[in-house]
Amino acid sequence: MIGLLLLLLPLLDFIFVFTAAQNRPPYTPTESILINCGASSDDASQDGRRWNGDAQSKFCPFNSQTSPLSEASQQGHSVDRVPYMTARIIHSKLTCTFPVLPGPKFVRLYFYPDTYSGLSTSASFFTVTANNYTLLSNFSAYLAVSAKIQPVPYVFKEFIVTVWDNQELKLTFTPSPSSFAFINGVEIVSLPNYLYTKDMDNRYTFVYSDSNPFFYFDNSTSLETVYRLNVGGGLVGNINDTGMFRTWFDDSKYIFGATGLAHEWRDDVTINYTKDTPAYTAPATVYTTKRSMGAEPSVNLKYNLTWRFPVDSGFSYLVRLHFCETEESITDTNQWLFFIFINNMTAEAEADVFHWGRGRDIPVYKDYVIQVPKESPINQDLWLSLHPNNHSNPKYADAILNGLEIFKLNKSDGNLAGPNPEVPAPPEQHPSLGRRTKSKGSSETIVIVGAVIGAFAFAVVVFSFFCVYRRKAKAKDTSSSATIALSLPTDLCRKFTMAEIRASTRNFDDQNIIGSGGFGTVYKGYIESGSIPAAIKRLASSSKQGIREFHTEIQMLSKLRHVHLVSLIGYCNDQDEMILVYEYMPHGTLQDHLYKTMSPPLPWKQRLEICIGAARGLHYLHTGSNQSVIHRDVKSSNILLDRNWVAKVSDFGLSKTGPAGEDQTHVSTVVRGSFGYLDPEYYRRQQLTEKSDVYSFGVVLLEVLCSRPPVISNLPKEEVILVEWARKYYQRGALDQIIDPQLKGDITLVSLNKFGEIADSCVRDVAIERPTMGDVTWSLEFALQLHETAEKNVSARDDVSESQKLINTDDDEQCTISCGPMSYSRSTASTGERSTSNYDADKK
Repeated sequence: MIGLLLLLLPLLDFIFVFTAAQNRPPYTPTESILINCGASSDDASQDGRRWNGDAQSKFCPFNSQTSPLSEASQQGHSVDRVPYMTARIIHSKLTCTFPVLPGPKFVRLYFYPDTYSGLSTSASFFTVTANNYTLLSNFSAYLAVSAKIQPVPYVFKEFIVTVWDNQELKLTFTPSPSSFAFINGVEIVSLPNYLYTKDMDNRYTFVYSDSNPFFYFDNSTSLETVYRLNVGGGLVGNINDTGMFRTWFDDSKYIFGATGLAHEWRDDVTINYTKDTPAYTAPATVYTTKRSMGAEPSVNLKYNLTWRFPVDSGFSYLVRLHFCETEESITDTNQWLFFIFINNMTAEAEADVFHWGRGRDIPVYKDYVIQVPKESPINQDLWLSLHPNNHSNPKYADAILNGLEIFKLNKSDGNLAGPNPEVPAPPEQHPSLGRRTKSKGSSETIVIVGAVIGAFAFAVVVFSFFCVYRRKAKAKDTSSSATIALSLPTDLCRKFTMAEIRASTRNFDDQNIIGSGGFGTVYKGYIESGSIPAAIKRLASSSKQGIREFHTEIQMLSKLRHVHLVSLIGYCNDQDEMILVYEYMPHGTLQDHLYKTMSPPLPWKQRLEICIGAARGLHYLHTGSNQSVIHRDVKSSNILLDRNWVAKVSDFGLSKTGPAGEDQTHVSTVVRGSFGYLDPEYYRRQQLTEKSDVYSFGVVLLEVLCSRPPVISNLPKEEVILVEWARKYYQRGALDQIIDPQLKGDITLVSLNKFGEIADSCVRDVAIERPTMGDVTWSLEFALQLHETAEKNVSARDDVSESQKLINTDDDEQCTISCGPMSYSRSTASTGERSTSNYDADKK
């Protein structure tokens, strides 16, 4: 027996070596430094890695007076003991020096904002630099944790810093005045050269600019990891990475709208890495799981697969998308193509994963750089959307994504630090941050749940009472506002106090007024201690609207979130007031730029982009949730423009949910809306459908096309109405005669003809003959593409066809005929303003 065992030992040894080689990650770091700050001895973390206690650190000159050891006062249930339960408290500037080899390094900093030696980390603010780069500035780990959508008690920050020849990696912690710094753990891991950066012979696709489609940066640029996601799959822990100990998180909480179809890991797929995509690029698990739009092409064509990522304003970002075609049904190129949109700009028009990888089971990644301009809000959303491209009639209508990484790039001064986040809700809405004892937390939970159930039941009774007596006087409506508000979604939008509203608007100072409408007056105010501008809409006592519209607006916008819908920040219903607080739109309404002569005219391309944005917003309303939403008051004054001229649909006070079942084709309701925009079929039959919004949007398209002030000149009375008047010119093929004269020399005939075709189809009298908003969106995008192609041809050649030429009509008098949805008087035309009396025949 012993002899047999001796004979088997070489074989067993071979099996052990072979197994170890099989499990060895594709990359072995040259440096892997783990420091458990505040610990007196070495210890292992839950992932099995060994962390060195820093009591006798060879990297940091810790002093027991200025940098004492300390232990957290409590351990949260999801907090690992190593490295989070001990910390180094830093009272004065401290530099840690790491002698490492040249090359890029992951620098990971770990923070658990608890209480240490009686010091609450809620009062801790500090700056961290690495060589010449600022990683964190006046940073608060407490605020970083508190601001998370799903609060967790700890936070770690990951950066990529390149160390050059004859350099050491120096990490410096500097407490802010009258404050202190703390750190729980430091990790430094090397990574392969040019994994995330390129040499100067290579370049990145720059999504932000048409004039300069490429962006350059190399190892002199530092990065911060903002997101790293295993799309369609679960968490991939650091020890399951490719040797760099990266963590790949689940993408589901970043999905916006429809979630598509998540594909689980397949054991019948072998990922074939290449020279362009080495095995250390991402784990095989990332490439064998994915998210697609689904199996039904007709459904896929009606929505975008979209993710939303909050990011810091004023930085550029590297967006890396990982793909791998693993479906056996895909055997060649051009079998499915899809668009990639980043922040509503086209990054790829014909993404073909099979073509990119030159086959199946071959991973690829694509890099894009996007600029997020500096805005008043400290954070903005970075949007990623995928949509099937059916222009060349591929075999399938779908889109896929396997993995995603987003990195912030440092500014020219070496700064990577964004501001501390705004905490989105009062502390009591985050019990995990305020817990101290289990029994107390449990009792508070019971009380809260009981209160919520009671409040909800009471709200149902009150709301039923309101429905029965909804025709009572408005005074009674207003006095009931505090009671009705019990059913408003305070978990989805913020409830402001009247004191906060008065402070933000300087007590409703007239100088802060930026507009007015059927609901009341709109003020520009500043919330969050004056740091964020907001549009604050106050119900006027003379308004015909009331608590029903107020309630509808809050309920709708709390549930609907889209880049082309205006965001509701919160509301106030104190002291018999009803006030709505929205994100501020610096460029006002679309109507402002069509009818106010003081505003510079919008060029044709920009008008098309605004129309496309608004169409996408309406398309989302109709298809983006389980039950469609019909806006019911689409008009140019309800399309707002943000700082980047992105269109956002607003004013949902009259909105209605669409038909509840497949057997229902409409919603029977009294006619509400704005004169000149009303769907005639809805007006006649009182049957509301999504096509009613399509009609109203068609009127907006006609306003965009011929938007100058009216000059009535021997026109029969019925022709003054925009739709009928424009339809006659369109049917005669003379639409070019009624365009806005400011578009002369700026609009191509081929684009005009397509645009006119879209508008005419939207304003058909019979709803069934109108297109869907999805069809309208794609047609407008095609009109824009026709215009851009024709423009390039015009500038490149003189022998262009008639359809591609710019329209240069000299018949200015013909172009200035009335182009509004309402009738006008001569006196109104002479002043260049719209008739207020007719315009405010607004809501019925």
